Amino acid sequence: MRQITVLFILLITRLFSQAQSNGKALEITHLTGDFYIYTTYNDYRGSKVSANGTYLVTDDGVAMFDTPWDTTQFQPLLDSIQQRHNKPVVMCIATHFHEDRTGGLEYYNRQGIKTFTTVLTDELSQKNNHKRAKFLIVNDTVFSLGNYKFETFYPGQGHSPDNIVIWFEDQRILHGACLIKSIYDKTLGYLGDANKTDYAATIRKVMAKYINPSYVITGHGDWTHVRALKHTLAMAEKLHRKSSR
Repeated sequence: MRQITVLFILLITRLFSQAQSNGKALEITHLTGDFYIYTTYNDYRGSKVSANGTYLVTDDGVAMFDTPWDTTQFQPLLDSIQQRHNKPVVMCIATHFHEDRTGGLEYYNRQGIKTFTTVLTDELSQKNNHKRAKFLIVNDTVFSLGNYKFETFYPGQGHSPDNIVIWFEDQRILHGACLIKSIYDKTLGYLGDANKTDYAATIRKVMAKYINPSYVITGHGDWTHVRALKHTLAMAEKLHRKSSR
């Protein structure tokens, strides 16, 4: 009986490992209209963690917001976009200096894609030996590409000193990246570069500026609930109270 139990456990373990290895390294999901969410994966503290980015298909090419976390997916993402939409990626904005956002910048520079970060993100990337963009955003900026407009906004320090969000006014889409957490997250995640005191105030600024978004794209995990903003605020307020003691 004991031998059967051991064999059963080994079989289940093997099947689980196979299921993980057969998982997709890159997933693309339609959001709305010309907007898509792409998800890649990486290992973090022994667990497989997802990372979300957004891309927008315009008349003049594709704009990408953040780069894949999985370094093997830089080119497959470009290929998938080209095959799906018959358009190239022409620009990419990274929302802060961590590698799950900036990792592909150097690669995309070599492909002739216009890459952007804020000046502060560039300074932190250089300091931490992370990949850097070719073009710098000095202030909050409205970009136009093809038939679309979108804006960058720096609300203050939170997840990192340099985190920005991207807002699509007409579609009311907020690309919050790692500043915003999934409603299923029980913590604010990695806080090694966070401002624990200001995090809540930063979220409030985002909520005050962009009222009632239709979609809120988080940096990791589930991105299908607009309640992610309120959930993140609640955790940030709890963190503030704890750090103020």
